[in-house]
Amino acid sequence: MTNRIETERLQAYKRRFDELDMRIASAMKQWSIPILRVSLAVVFIWFGALKVFEISPAADLVAATVYVVSPEVFVPVLGVWEVLIGICLLYRPLIRVGIFLLFLQLPGTFLPLVLLPEVVYTTAPYALTVEGQYIIKNLVIIGAALAIGSTVRSEAEQ
Repeated sequence: MTNRIETERLQAYKRRFDELDMRIASAMKQWSIPILRVSLAVVFIWFGALKVFEISPAADLVAATVYVVSPEVFVPVLGVWEVLIGICLLYRPLIRVGIFLLFLQLPGTFLPLVLLPEVVYTTAPYALTVEGQYIIKNLVIIGAALAIGSTVRSEAEQ
């Protein structure tokens, strides 16, 4: 008799946990992409604005990487580009444009790994400096952009 009661209690706890887990998962499904989209937009607008106002700690790294265009021109233009990415991510009809701009911009962010190994590695190719970590975090941005992009079509059809 005791085993049966314990089994029923255990099943009741499991049902409660499953119900709670389903509610949490449902809320996460509802809010994850919008929060991810706004978070990514904030990062791009903020980092871009720092470049536009010439107060970005990454400006020297960008300047050292780009040889074709003067850093005095390139860094603020890159900043405007990043702000545009952020704005596009905030305005639903422009998400595709924002992701397109992001995927044009991001490959260039990895150039210092090849062009400036002395700046991004303490021991190449695995021990990163702060600058190297700043660059590698762009892998997370790529993943976020892919997740956001995967919802654009379904959101547009709703």
